[in-house]
Amino acid sequence: MRVVAGELRGRRLASPPRGADVRPTADRVREALFSILGDVDGARVLDLYCGTGALAIEALSRGAAGATLVDTKPALARRNLDDLGLGDRADVVRADALRFLARAGGKEVRYDLIFCDPPYRLADRLEGKLESLAAPRLAKGGRLIVESAAPRPLRISLPALAERAYGDTSLAVYGSEHA
Repeated sequence: MRVVAGELRGRRLASPPRGADVRPTADRVREALFSILGDVDGARVLDLYCGTGALAIEALSRGAAGATLVDTKPALARRNLDDLGLGDRADVVRADALRFLARAGGKEVRYDLIFCDPPYRLADRLEGKLESLAAPRLAKGGRLIVESAAPRPLRISLPALAERAYGDTSLAVYGSEHA
């Protein structure tokens, strides 16, 4: 895996060992996603189920102002951030994504981009909860990006801005209700 574009273009990312629970977003899917998103300069990013941190790192490489990466096992993300010298622009939180969002409920922190790439097997469990917890965390004009299994995409009722399938991966970009 490599960073696709931006100041860190071509830099390698540490990948999980074969058979690990982490399923990193493929380079070509990240490239397509950021083509859909366009300019992310200055964006505040939340990367839920961050795994390797590839999505947040790609956003930071392309000019995002800062990122919060959340995972129950964030070691790979932390390693990649440290290896790329991004530690000062990102926070890594060891937590369940839904619990993190629920705890953040009363805080004023809003994100321009929220990436959500949960393990595919969690789609059914997340469908109702994710939207109710993530939508209030979106900044005005913010976008929620959901990666899920193409045969069983995770559906959100926010306005869909783009939906694409890449092999067994489904990408959906939703806009905040208060655009």
